[in-house]
Amino acid sequence: MPLDAEECWSLLSSHGVGRVGLSLADDPVIVPVNYVVEAGRIAYRTAPGTATARAAGHRVAFEVDAVDDAMSRGWSVLVVGRARHVTEPDMVGRLAELTHAEPWAGGVRDFWVLIDPERLSGRRIETD
Repeated sequence: MPLDAEECWSLLSSHGVGRVGLSLADDPVIVPVNYVVEAGRIAYRTAPGTATARAAGHRVAFEVDAVDDAMSRGWSVLVVGRARHVTEPDMVGRLAELTHAEPWAGGVRDFWVLIDPERLSGRRIETD
């Protein structure tokens, strides 16, 4: 069953780990990231030089889902948009305030990337 935009954003806002998909040197990669939702956009912090940092300036896919294998149900939300490096001090401070957890990858992660959505879709799967 397709999800409307409001439900997609509600589900995105209820989680903190998603996956960024992008192409690097003709090879696709999908990398998990800790993220926050900020004013209808997705933001994550990473380290300079990483695959997720190199997403800045490119179109990317961002996906979050929840699956219950035992009950054969779940949902998935996909955002496609352009990623950009956040350099404005006020925005960096705002994103840092919104973050509730340290990145799971550890280490210094102070390179913020913001995804401006161009397309949003979601679906829910439930069996009777």
